[in-house]
Amino acid sequence: MNDKSVPGESRAGPAEPFELPYEITDIKSVDWNRVWRAQFALRDFQKRDASFWDGRAASFAKLKDTDYIGQLISIMQPEPHWTVLDMGCGSGALALPLAKLVTSVTAVDFSREMLDEVNKGCAATGVSNIKTIHGGWEDDWRELGIGAYEAAVASRSMFVRDLQASIMKLDAVARKRVYIVTVVGDGPRDRRLFDAIGRPFDPGPDYIYYYNLLYQMGIRANVDFIQERRNKAYRGLEEAVESVRWMFGDLTSQEEDRIYAYFREHLAYHSGFWRLLPAHVVRWAVIWWEKE
Repeated sequence: MNDKSVPGESRAGPAEPFELPYEITDIKSVDWNRVWRAQFALRDFQKRDASFWDGRAASFAKLKDTDYIGQLISIMQPEPHWTVLDMGCGSGALALPLAKLVTSVTAVDFSREMLDEVNKGCAATGVSNIKTIHGGWEDDWRELGIGAYEAAVASRSMFVRDLQASIMKLDAVARKRVYIVTVVGDGPRDRRLFDAIGRPFDPGPDYIYYYNLLYQMGIRANVDFIQERRNKAYRGLEEAVESVRWMFGDLTSQEEDRIYAYFREHLAYHSGFWRLLPAHVVRWAVIWWEKE
């Protein structure tokens, strides 16, 4: 039998009009910078001042067991004549290998301890084309002496109160390209550990906030994705637990017991080290655009 019914209409008669249970807001009318500010105020980003990162500088300098940097450089495709700004450079994870591929790198961070690690890395590897500047996103970049570059990069460092102002600063100093790397979904915090201690997990704002804001600013950005497998080696149980405390802030005694129990169950010993299995997969978005 040939069914000639109209989609959305039953044989019993026309379907009832479909109504959404909420009001649709045009995406173009959303103030994405304001939305970001509201999310930022709810998070612990603002608690991560220079002293927080000073305390993590030494451990950051040892993080060499993932392929994040290799994937990022492959996406960037730097050219030998480039000068590059690495804003929020941390311990130099990107600046040091990138400096071997370009004319020069200016590495900026508001943590003096992080910059000390960059300088130590330069001395250890013979890199001489990195200039370090102590400063942050909210400082006056002219007073800091931040000039213009072929490319400007913010690799996992643009967690700022005023996202739009920071994007404009980064864009203004780039002649050729701008790169921003930020989280996708859960980011570097491990959801499994939150489940293990019985604490709710809220991943917070991710790359889509950046992309929507760029769209609103008239910047048509490209997006590539990096999948990073984190399988850090530990010398023992205590080191493993200490390495993840930053995710939670203060732990209650009950949460502490649960996190120890989780690691005891899931740490595996191989070749003299302990590793948490399975590996934690972290996804990043590389948002970049060409300057007109």
